[in-house]
Amino acid sequence: MTGKPTLAVVGATGAVGAVMLQILSQHADVWGEIRLLASPRSAGRKLVVRGAETEVLALSEEALEGVDVAMFDVPDEVAAHWAPIAAAKGAVVVDNSAAFRLDPDVPLVVPEVNPHAVRTRPRGIVASPNCTTLSMIVAVGALHAEFGLAGLVVSSYQAVSGAGRAGVDTLRAQLSLVAGTELGTNPGDVRRAVGDDTGPFAGPIALNVVPWAGTLADDGWSSEELRVRAESRKILDRPGLPVSVTCVRVPVLTTHSLAVHARFENEVSVERAHEILATAPGVVLCDNPAAGEFPTPADVVGTDPTWVGRVRRSLDDPAALELFVCGDNLRKGAALNTAQIAELVAAEIGAA
Repeated sequence: MTGKPTLAVVGATGAVGAVMLQILSQHADVWGEIRLLASPRSAGRKLVVRGAETEVLALSEEALEGVDVAMFDVPDEVAAHWAPIAAAKGAVVVDNSAAFRLDPDVPLVVPEVNPHAVRTRPRGIVASPNCTTLSMIVAVGALHAEFGLAGLVVSSYQAVSGAGRAGVDTLRAQLSLVAGTELGTNPGDVRRAVGDDTGPFAGPIALNVVPWAGTLADDGWSSEELRVRAESRKILDRPGLPVSVTCVRVPVLTTHSLAVHARFENEVSVERAHEILATAPGVVLCDNPAAGEFPTPADVVGTDPTWVGRVRRSLDDPAALELFVCGDNLRKGAALNTAQIAELVAAEIGAA
């Protein structure tokens, strides 16, 4: 082809779509025309991309004509219907939903970990992982490349924006209800203060943590926990990797955190782990507990990398490391990874 590829941003008016438009304006200009697509009710809105106002079009077969790469930031059922249509029209689809992540004919890609996987896409679709997986996998992948990962035990501390705008609105509403009140001395204080409306969460999220994300799966596991397990295995190409995950919602607006116990095939050292993490693409090492330096969501929100701290060797296993990671779930956890995959495809198209 001649000229720069045409890009469609499907779901441009959503929370992730808004971050995507920021990223497109901040990154190198590899795109020709950029089309903004959304549901019919959003058609006609004007959004700014690359410094210019662009009208949002309704998602349709006609709007997908001539598109080279289509980034989908839409609900699973919308992606499941429209992504194959876009691919059939010749676009390479980069999908941020859960619709295709575990499809054996769809690569699941994190550019810092397995960029080669993007080249094999029999369905014309490339998937981007779940935001929880993405908040840790860049750091874990760098350590895996050196030491060989043998198992993971993970506890997540997930921001409410991972549940969409409803999650953010719920936390803000509940914080206004509990502000200035005497709470935390009797059972049910917070629940009575916020009332029965817990939004997308299984319990009150203000002044509370909720050990649940996703829907009920087999044997008491949640769908979110099983997603992190399955996606980590697929990205690292370790189908039998032991992975155990507990997902927890916390009263943080944006940025997921995870406590990670990573067991490796060989003995590890903190010094070598620091060297690897300090030079790994997409990772910031922030690890000086004596000076109070370690990542927190308040420090990491709005940034692109995975931040890593509290790196220490397990007290009981010389082949295991403990670490704490934070990643902005709307940037690397969603929009940024999707954009990075699309840029890999654009480079491939340009070299053809």
